[in-house]
Parts: sequence; structure tokens; C-alpha cells
Amino acid sequence: MAFVKSKDTKPEMIVRKGLWKKGFRYRLNHKRLPGHPDLVLRKYRTCIFVNGCFWHGHFVELEKMESSQCCRIPNTNQNFWVAKIRRNKERDKEEQRKLAEMGWHCITVWECELTPKRREETLESIAFTLNHIWLQDHGVKCDFYPKQEENIPIPIAAEE
Repeated sequence: MAFVKSKDTKPEMIVRKGLWKKGFRYRLNHKRLPGHPDLVLRKYRTCIFVNGCFWHGHFVELEKMESSQCCRIPNTNQNFWVAKIRRNKERDKEEQRKLAEMGWHCITVWECELTPKRREETLESIAFTLNHIWLQDHGVKCDFYPKQEENIPIPIAAEE
């Protein structure tokens, strides 16, 4: 396990390059935030975590801890792996809760969502979510023209 990378993984590089091409700018592995998010977009107050399906137990319920479609728990030393994946899932929830208390939005991108067939759809979804967050935080409220009473004449600026 010493050779397993935690930074600059292939799924993370796919997300980074895709967001950069779409014009989003970010910081990597921010040390002051809980969980050291993979990507931090301060303008959007958003943290993006790019998780491997195996290491973070994608589609695995905490109670059952059985293999899922994209996370197969090994048969050898199964107790160790179940405990490790359970700890990772609990730690992820706790870190995201702390970030939410600090006012940050969290997006989790799973490794299986970045397959060549689904990659562009996933990147578009992230971009849509980021733009939606920005509009919610900075959106200008539009008040439409007030309704006019039927009998009151509307003043015209340039009358004949």
C-alpha cells in the first residue's frame, strides 16, 4: 500500500484538466481545510473530492459492508479491509460535515463516473453545479415591472 498515490491520481487529473478547459480555476490539496480536498474553488466556496471506488466504498452500506458493483471487497484479510473502508467512509462524512459548518459546498466525484463513456457527462454536471452555486450566492434579484391598475393612464416620456 506504500505505492498507492493519494495525489495526482488518474481520476483526479481527468477532473482537473476537464475543469481547467471549462475555465474553472482551483487550488490543490488545501492544507487548512479539513480533509485536504483534492480541488478547492474559492470563488464558488466549493471543495471537490475525487474518490476511488474501492478505497472509499462506493455503493457500500456501512451496516452490511458487502461488495458492490464497483467496489469489490477482497476475500483475503476481509476483516481488515472492511474496517479500513468503514473508517474511510466515516472520516469522509465527518470532514464534509465540518466543511459544511464552515460554509463550504462539497462535491464528491467517484472514479467509476470518469470512465470514457460517462466522463463528459460528469464534467458537465460538475460545471452546472458550480455555476448554480455561484448564481445562488451572487445572483441578482430581478423585480419585474409592477402591475398597473386598469384605469390609471401610463405616463409617456415623449408626448406629442
